[in-house]
Amino acid sequence: MRILHLEASPGWGGQEIRILREAQGMRSRGHEVVLGVMKGGGLIPQARKEGFTVYEINFHKLSWIFSLFRILWILFRHRIELVNTHSSLDAWIGGIAGRIACCSIVRTRHLSTPIKPGWNSRFLYGSLADFVVTTCSAIIPMICAQSGKKIEECRSIATGVDGRKIVFDRTKMEEFRKKMGIAQTDFLVGTACFMRSWKGLQDLLKAADQLRNRKDLKWVIIGGGHAETYKNLCREMGLDGIVLFTGHLENPFPAIASLDLFALLSTAHEGVSQAILQAAYLGKCLVATPVGGLGEVCLDRVTGLQVPPFSPGEVVKAVLELKENTLLREQLGQRARQLVEDRFLLSHTLDQMEKVYQQVLRK
Repeated sequence: MRILHLEASPGWGGQEIRILREAQGMRSRGHEVVLGVMKGGGLIPQARKEGFTVYEINFHKLSWIFSLFRILWILFRHRIELVNTHSSLDAWIGGIAGRIACCSIVRTRHLSTPIKPGWNSRFLYGSLADFVVTTCSAIIPMICAQSGKKIEECRSIATGVDGRKIVFDRTKMEEFRKKMGIAQTDFLVGTACFMRSWKGLQDLLKAADQLRNRKDLKWVIIGGGHAETYKNLCREMGLDGIVLFTGHLENPFPAIASLDLFALLSTAHEGVSQAILQAAYLGKCLVATPVGGLGEVCLDRVTGLQVPPFSPGEVVKAVLELKENTLLREQLGQRARQLVEDRFLLSHTLDQMEKVYQQVLRK
């Protein structure tokens, strides 16, 4: 297959990382992969570093006609058979170009938020896409209802983790705790995320506040983002020394592995989070909301404990139960690891995406 990925997002995050990993995987399976990315986008240097041909495209609305002809030139030059779009603008322009060039088109929807109903969604997800891939199953009925897409033309394919890259020296776990001032006897609850308003961090801090008298209980937030907002809130609540912040870590795996419990309390927008999959792969018991795709990984009383969004009191109950019940915590963590190995590895993602590509090319 000859595949063109289009990405109008200028950033470098989970969406762009999935595109790159998928491109690498498809190339390793013998397919030719080319990328067209927003001019100056964060995916460009990363993809070129991996040896991909990457074209910079100005996807701004005022330049759409130039972008259209640019994409058509790419399609004909590389004899592209299939276009995979990932964001709104590239889905519009790339979809039209793909139709003109008689290419098959797959639209990957990375967000778990509903699409807007109306003619534009019907055109974008209907006429300009042969198949829609989502990153969590919860969004599929909404897409079908709002766009008129047939259920058999949609599929949820989570971004799987590559276990070969989740490696580290085990002594780094002890070094992490020591560096953060966490005793080996402390029970450590943590989360890992790019700090945003919908990641449920306020609920995490409120739960920590309610358990502040448990001296052997510590909390850690791993990752970057809007850190100052939550550091200030932490100080205002008097949680210094109870809640710790690592900042962005190039290798977060020793930190995640040092946790006794992994929590992700997102309130919106969440697909199947990479962080929760990484924690599960490392055998961590989970506490999570059922928002988006989190409920596909944190299966209540199977791989962890589910809590409703905006419910710090329920988080407190879950943490205390798992802190006191070591056997339950270990069993849930073992099942979490098994779930990832059975369903959420990168190889599973590539197998399913390859099947989708083959299916639309046969049409």
